[in-house]
Amino acid sequence: QVQLVESGGGSVQAGGSLRLSCAASGYGYRSWCMGWFRQAPGKEREGVAVIFTGGGGSTSYAASVKGRFTISQDNAKNTLYLQMNSLKPEDTGMYYCAAESSQARCIRYDYKNWGQGTQVTVSS
Repeated sequence: QVQLVESGGGSVQAGGSLRLSCAASGYGYRSWCMGWFRQAPGKEREGVAVIFTGGGGSTSYAASVKGRFTISQDNAKNTLYLQMNSLKPEDTGMYYCAAESSQARCIRYDYKNWGQGTQVTVSS
């Protein structure tokens, strides 16, 4: 088991930047992948960015954020980050951090561990 706590959300104007953080804690837990997901009001949750820790640190991004968002992690601090630049109103939503230790579940984007979320609001 792992506990995930997100922070860094807030309200910004279009074109601005935010950096989300996700602090992970859990004795002996080793993730195979970690990711950021978001959910806008009235919409389904969608994947934003994933880092495959067990896969050599490769990353994957949703087409809508590619080139604007960067996922990274600091293993020494057990923290996952999402740097969000050139924010758009359509980036508004609750952002969730997730972690998974199973490679098979990671490939299926089937995460078992989730944080409580942090709100991002982008105004035009």
